[in-house]
Amino acid sequence: MSNYTTTLEKPLPPWAVDILRAVPARGGGLNRWLMSAAVALRAAGRDRHDIERELSIATAGEPIRAGEIRRAVERSAEYVRTGGRHTPPAARWPERDEQARARILAEAEGYGAADLHADSPYQCVADEPMTEKIIDALFPGDPLLCVAAEKTQAVTRPRKSFRGRLSELQFIVPSAMSAPTGLNQNGHQSTRCLNNTGPRQYLIVEQDAGPFDEQAAILAHLATRAPLVLVVFSAKKSLHGWFACRGANEATQKQFFSAAVRLGADPATWTRCQLVRMPDGYRPDAKARQSVLYFAPEVVK
Repeated sequence: MSNYTTTLEKPLPPWAVDILRAVPARGGGLNRWLMSAAVALRAAGRDRHDIERELSIATAGEPIRAGEIRRAVERSAEYVRTGGRHTPPAARWPERDEQARARILAEAEGYGAADLHADSPYQCVADEPMTEKIIDALFPGDPLLCVAAEKTQAVTRPRKSFRGRLSELQFIVPSAMSAPTGLNQNGHQSTRCLNNTGPRQYLIVEQDAGPFDEQAAILAHLATRAPLVLVVFSAKKSLHGWFACRGANEATQKQFFSAAVRLGADPATWTRCQLVRMPDGYRPDAKARQSVLYFAPEVVK
Protein backbone atom coordinates (compact mmCIF):
# COMPACT_ATOMS: atom_id res chain seq x y z
CA MET A 1 0.00 0.00 0.00
CA SER A 2 1.41 3.38 -1.07
CA ASN A 3 1.36 6.60 0.97
CA TYR A 4 0.64 8.43 -2.27
CA THR A 5 -0.19 12.16 -2.09
CA THR A 6 -0.90 13.98 -5.34
CA THR A 7 1.29 16.87 -6.56
CA LEU A 8 -1.27 18.01 -9.13
CA GLU A 9 -2.87 21.43 -8.83
CA LYS A 10 -6.21 20.00 -9.93
CA PRO A 11 -7.14 17.25 -7.41
CA LEU A 12 -7.79 13.75 -8.66
CA PRO A 13 -11.18 12.13 -8.03
CA PRO A 14 -11.19 9.91 -4.91
CA TRP A 15 -11.46 6.69 -6.93
CA ALA A 16 -8.25 7.55 -8.84
CA VAL A 17 -6.43 8.33 -5.58
CA ASP A 18 -7.56 4.96 -4.19
CA ILE A 19 -6.02 3.21 -7.20
CA LEU A 20 -2.74 5.07 -6.78
CA ARG A 21 -2.57 4.08 -3.12
CA ALA A 22 -3.13 0.39 -3.88
CA VAL A 23 0.29 -0.31 -5.36
CA PRO A 24 1.17 -4.03 -5.28
CA ALA A 25 4.71 -5.16 -4.55
CA ARG A 26 6.99 -6.42 -7.28
CA GLY A 27 5.94 -9.99 -7.98
CA GLY A 28 2.36 -9.23 -6.96
CA GLY A 29 1.16 -7.67 -10.21
CA LEU A 30 3.04 -4.37 -10.22
CA ASN A 31 3.50 -4.23 -14.00
CA ARG A 32 -0.20 -4.93 -14.62
CA TRP A 33 -1.16 -2.32 -12.01
CA LEU A 34 0.92 0.35 -13.79
CA MET A 35 -1.12 -0.13 -16.96
CA SER A 36 -4.45 -0.04 -15.13
CA ALA A 37 -3.43 3.04 -13.12
CA ALA A 38 -2.31 4.84 -16.29
CA VAL A 39 -5.67 4.10 -17.93
CA ALA A 40 -7.46 5.38 -14.81
CA LEU A 41 -5.48 8.63 -14.83
CA ARG A 42 -6.30 9.17 -18.50
CA ALA A 43 -9.95 8.66 -17.63
CA ALA A 44 -9.50 11.37 -15.00
CA GLY A 45 -8.33 13.76 -17.73
CA ARG A 46 -4.59 13.79 -17.02
CA ASP A 47 -1.97 14.10 -19.76
CA ARG A 48 1.11 11.96 -20.33
CA HIS A 49 3.46 14.09 -18.23
CA ASP A 50 1.08 14.15 -15.27
CA ILE A 51 0.53 10.39 -15.48
CA GLU A 52 4.25 9.60 -15.56
CA ARG A 53 4.91 11.89 -12.60
CA GLU A 54 2.04 10.53 -10.50
CA LEU A 55 2.95 6.91 -11.20
CA SER A 56 6.55 7.66 -10.20
CA ILE A 57 5.37 9.17 -6.92
CA ALA A 58 2.95 6.34 -6.19
CA THR A 59 5.61 3.66 -6.77
CA ALA A 60 8.41 5.35 -4.83
CA GLY A 61 10.29 2.65 -2.98
CA GLU A 62 9.29 -0.12 -5.40
CA PRO A 63 11.91 -1.66 -7.76
CA ILE A 64 10.64 -0.02 -10.96
CA ARG A 65 12.57 -1.04 -14.06
CA ALA A 66 13.94 1.45 -16.56
CA GLY A 67 11.25 2.52 -19.01
CA GLU A 68 8.49 0.56 -17.25
CA ILE A 69 6.34 3.57 -16.38
CA ARG A 70 6.83 5.14 -19.81
CA ARG A 71 5.70 1.93 -21.55
CA ALA A 72 2.61 1.72 -19.34
CA VAL A 73 1.69 5.30 -20.24
CA GLU A 74 2.18 4.65 -23.97
CA ARG A 75 0.09 1.48 -23.86
CA SER A 76 -2.65 3.22 -21.93
CA ALA A 77 -2.89 5.78 -24.75
CA GLU A 78 -3.41 2.97 -27.26
CA TYR A 79 -6.01 1.39 -25.01
CA VAL A 80 -7.98 4.62 -24.81
CA ARG A 81 -7.52 5.39 -28.52
CA THR A 82 -8.95 2.01 -29.56
CA GLY A 83 -11.87 2.23 -27.16
CA GLY A 84 -10.57 -0.57 -24.94
CA ARG A 85 -10.05 -3.11 -27.72
CA HIS A 86 -6.43 -3.46 -26.58
CA THR A 87 -7.21 -4.86 -23.15
CA PRO A 88 -4.86 -3.82 -20.32
CA PRO A 89 -2.95 -6.73 -18.76
CA ALA A 90 -4.87 -6.50 -15.49
CA ALA A 91 -8.07 -7.46 -17.30
CA ARG A 92 -6.54 -10.35 -19.25
CA TRP A 93 -7.14 -12.96 -16.56
CA PRO A 94 -10.27 -13.84 -14.61
CA GLU A 95 -10.80 -12.90 -11.00
CA ARG A 96 -10.24 -15.56 -8.38
CA ASP A 97 -13.43 -17.60 -7.93
CA GLU A 98 -13.66 -18.58 -4.27
CA GLN A 99 -16.81 -20.61 -4.80
CA ALA A 100 -15.25 -22.70 -7.57
CA ARG A 101 -12.15 -23.21 -5.46
CA ALA A 102 -14.22 -24.27 -2.45
CA ARG A 103 -16.22 -26.70 -4.58
CA ILE A 104 -13.07 -28.36 -5.92
CA LEU A 105 -11.58 -28.64 -2.43
CA ALA A 106 -14.78 -30.25 -1.18
CA GLU A 107 -14.69 -32.76 -4.03
CA ALA A 108 -11.04 -33.54 -3.20
CA GLU A 109 -12.25 -35.08 0.08
CA GLY A 110 -9.16 -34.23 2.09
CA TYR A 111 -6.57 -34.89 -0.62
CA GLY A 112 -3.42 -33.02 0.37
CA ALA A 113 0.32 -32.56 -0.02
CA ALA A 114 1.17 -35.97 1.45
CA ASP A 115 -1.16 -37.64 -1.05
CA LEU A 116 0.37 -35.71 -3.94
CA HIS A 117 3.82 -36.83 -2.83
CA ALA A 118 2.63 -40.44 -2.49
CA ASP A 119 1.20 -40.29 -6.04
CA SER A 120 4.52 -39.15 -7.50
CA PRO A 121 5.74 -41.66 -10.12
CA TYR A 122 9.30 -40.88 -9.07
CA GLN A 123 10.04 -40.40 -5.37
CA CYS A 124 12.63 -37.64 -4.85
CA VAL A 125 13.98 -38.68 -1.46
CA ALA A 126 17.70 -38.81 -2.21
CA ASP A 127 20.12 -37.23 0.25
CA GLU A 128 21.82 -35.40 -2.61
CA PRO A 129 19.97 -32.71 -4.62
CA MET A 130 18.02 -34.08 -7.58
CA THR A 131 18.35 -30.88 -9.59
CA GLU A 132 20.62 -32.23 -12.34
CA LYS A 133 18.50 -35.33 -12.95
CA ILE A 134 15.30 -33.30 -13.07
CA ILE A 135 16.65 -30.66 -15.44
CA ASP A 136 18.03 -33.37 -17.74
CA ALA A 137 14.52 -34.85 -17.91
CA LEU A 138 12.77 -31.51 -18.40
CA PHE A 139 15.25 -30.23 -21.01
CA PRO A 140 16.91 -33.19 -22.77
CA GLY A 141 20.02 -32.64 -24.84
CA ASP A 142 22.03 -29.46 -24.52
CA PRO A 143 19.57 -26.57 -25.02
CA LEU A 144 20.22 -22.99 -23.99
CA LEU A 145 18.93 -22.45 -20.46
CA CYS A 146 18.48 -19.24 -18.52
CA VAL A 147 19.19 -19.61 -14.80
CA ALA A 148 19.92 -17.25 -11.92
CA ALA A 149 21.17 -17.19 -8.36
CA GLU A 150 19.32 -13.87 -7.95
CA LYS A 151 16.67 -12.36 -10.20
CA THR A 152 19.05 -9.63 -11.34
CA GLN A 153 21.80 -12.12 -12.27
CA ALA A 154 20.23 -14.20 -15.06
CA VAL A 155 22.68 -16.06 -17.31
CA THR A 156 21.86 -17.87 -20.59
CA ARG A 157 24.22 -20.62 -21.70
CA PRO A 158 24.14 -24.21 -23.01
CA ARG A 159 22.86 -26.65 -20.43
CA LYS A 160 26.21 -28.48 -20.20
CA SER A 161 27.96 -25.34 -18.95
CA PHE A 162 25.85 -25.45 -15.77
CA ARG A 163 26.39 -29.12 -14.99
CA GLY A 164 27.04 -29.70 -11.32
CA ARG A 165 26.03 -26.16 -10.35
CA LEU A 166 22.26 -25.98 -10.78
CA SER A 167 21.45 -27.13 -7.25
CA GLU A 168 23.11 -23.95 -5.95
CA LEU A 169 20.72 -21.68 -7.86
CA GLN A 170 17.23 -20.33 -7.07
CA PHE A 171 15.71 -19.63 -10.48
CA ILE A 172 15.22 -20.90 -14.02
CA VAL A 173 13.16 -19.88 -17.05
CA PRO A 174 10.81 -22.86 -17.67
CA SER A 175 11.47 -22.97 -21.41
CA ALA A 176 14.64 -23.35 -23.43
CA MET A 177 16.05 -20.12 -24.82
CA SER A 178 16.38 -19.40 -28.54
CA ALA A 179 19.57 -17.30 -28.32
CA PRO A 180 22.13 -16.22 -25.69
CA THR A 181 20.74 -12.67 -25.76
CA GLY A 182 17.88 -10.72 -27.25
CA LEU A 183 16.50 -7.19 -27.40
CA ASN A 184 14.33 -6.32 -24.41
CA GLN A 185 11.43 -3.84 -24.41
CA ASN A 186 13.88 -0.97 -24.00
CA GLY A 187 15.82 -2.03 -27.09
CA HIS A 188 18.82 -3.20 -25.04
CA GLN A 189 20.61 -6.54 -25.21
CA SER A 190 19.46 -8.86 -22.44
CA THR A 191 20.20 -12.43 -21.41
CA ARG A 192 16.54 -12.86 -20.39
CA CYS A 193 13.70 -11.36 -22.36
CA LEU A 194 10.83 -12.46 -24.57
CA ASN A 195 12.98 -11.90 -27.64
CA ASN A 196 15.39 -14.71 -26.74
CA THR A 197 12.97 -17.11 -25.04
CA GLY A 198 11.94 -20.10 -27.13
CA PRO A 199 8.45 -21.63 -27.47
CA ARG A 200 6.66 -22.30 -24.21
CA GLN A 201 7.39 -25.78 -22.82
CA TYR A 202 5.85 -25.63 -19.35
CA LEU A 203 3.13 -23.57 -17.70
CA ILE A 204 3.90 -22.89 -14.05
CA VAL A 205 0.98 -22.67 -11.63
CA GLU A 206 2.19 -20.80 -8.56
CA GLN A 207 -0.11 -20.39 -5.57
CA ASP A 208 0.63 -18.25 -2.53
CA ALA A 209 -2.78 -18.57 -0.90
CA GLY A 210 -4.14 -21.34 1.28
CA PRO A 211 -2.42 -24.14 3.19
CA PHE A 212 -0.26 -26.65 1.34
CA ASP A 213 -3.00 -29.28 1.34
CA GLU A 214 -5.36 -26.93 -0.49
CA GLN A 215 -2.66 -25.99 -2.99
CA ALA A 216 -1.93 -29.66 -3.63
CA ALA A 217 -5.62 -30.43 -4.19
CA ILE A 218 -5.90 -27.59 -6.72
CA LEU A 219 -2.83 -28.85 -8.59
CA ALA A 220 -4.25 -32.38 -8.63
CA HIS A 221 -7.49 -31.01 -10.07
CA LEU A 222 -5.64 -29.07 -12.78
CA ALA A 223 -3.72 -32.27 -13.60
CA THR A 224 -6.97 -33.65 -15.01
CA ARG A 225 -6.77 -30.90 -17.66
CA ALA A 226 -3.06 -30.87 -18.51
CA PRO A 227 -0.08 -33.21 -17.84
CA LEU A 228 1.50 -32.47 -14.45
CA VAL A 229 5.25 -33.05 -14.62
CA LEU A 230 6.59 -31.52 -11.43
CA VAL A 231 5.60 -29.88 -8.14
CA VAL A 232 8.24 -27.72 -6.44
CA PHE A 233 8.05 -26.31 -2.91
CA SER A 234 9.16 -22.67 -2.84
CA ALA A 235 10.85 -23.26 0.56
CA LYS A 236 8.43 -20.74 2.05
CA LYS A 237 4.68 -20.74 1.47
CA SER A 238 3.78 -22.05 -1.98
CA LEU A 239 3.71 -25.09 -4.24
CA HIS A 240 4.57 -24.58 -7.91
CA GLY A 241 3.13 -27.01 -10.45
CA TRP A 242 4.87 -27.53 -13.80
CA PHE A 243 2.40 -28.54 -16.53
CA ALA A 244 3.69 -29.73 -19.90
CA CYS A 245 2.37 -27.68 -22.81
CA ARG A 246 4.97 -28.25 -25.54
CA GLY A 247 3.26 -28.17 -28.94
CA ALA A 248 -0.09 -26.88 -27.66
CA ASN A 249 -1.36 -23.75 -29.39
CA GLU A 250 -1.53 -20.52 -27.43
CA ALA A 251 -5.33 -20.54 -27.24
CA THR A 252 -5.23 -23.94 -25.51
CA GLN A 253 -2.45 -22.80 -23.20
CA LYS A 254 -4.33 -19.62 -22.30
CA GLN A 255 -7.55 -21.53 -21.63
CA PHE A 256 -5.78 -23.80 -19.15
CA PHE A 257 -3.92 -20.94 -17.49
CA SER A 258 -7.11 -18.90 -17.15
CA ALA A 259 -8.65 -21.84 -15.28
CA ALA A 260 -5.61 -21.93 -13.00
CA VAL A 261 -5.77 -18.17 -12.31
CA ARG A 262 -9.47 -18.51 -11.52
CA LEU A 263 -8.49 -21.03 -8.85
CA GLY A 264 -5.78 -18.83 -7.32
CA ALA A 265 -2.68 -19.01 -9.54
CA ASP A 266 -0.41 -15.98 -9.92
CA PRO A 267 -0.79 -14.61 -13.50
CA ALA A 268 2.86 -13.47 -13.55
CA THR A 269 4.14 -16.90 -14.59
CA TRP A 270 2.32 -16.64 -17.92
CA THR A 271 5.19 -14.47 -19.19
CA ARG A 272 7.48 -16.84 -21.09
CA CYS A 273 10.70 -15.34 -19.74
CA GLN A 274 9.52 -15.25 -16.10
CA LEU A 275 11.97 -16.81 -13.67
CA VAL A 276 10.51 -19.57 -11.48
CA ARG A 277 11.90 -21.66 -8.64
CA MET A 278 14.67 -24.09 -9.60
CA PRO A 279 13.60 -27.68 -8.82
CA ASP A 280 15.53 -28.76 -5.72
CA GLY A 281 17.59 -25.58 -5.93
CA TYR A 282 18.75 -23.64 -2.89
CA ARG A 283 16.94 -20.59 -1.51
CA PRO A 284 19.34 -18.51 0.59
CA ASP A 285 16.77 -16.35 2.36
CA ALA A 286 15.02 -19.49 3.62
CA LYS A 287 18.29 -21.42 4.08
CA ALA A 288 16.52 -24.42 2.56
CA ARG A 289 16.14 -26.46 -0.59
CA GLN A 290 13.23 -25.94 -2.97
CA SER A 291 12.27 -29.57 -2.61
CA VAL A 292 10.26 -31.62 -5.11
CA LEU A 293 6.98 -33.21 -4.01
CA TYR A 294 5.99 -34.72 -7.34
CA PHE A 295 7.96 -35.75 -10.43
CA ALA A 296 6.66 -37.57 -13.49
CA PRO A 297 9.57 -37.64 -15.98
CA GLU A 298 7.72 -39.98 -18.37
CA VAL A 299 5.30 -37.13 -19.16
CA VAL A 300 8.10 -35.27 -20.95
CA LYS A 301 8.92 -38.15 -23.31
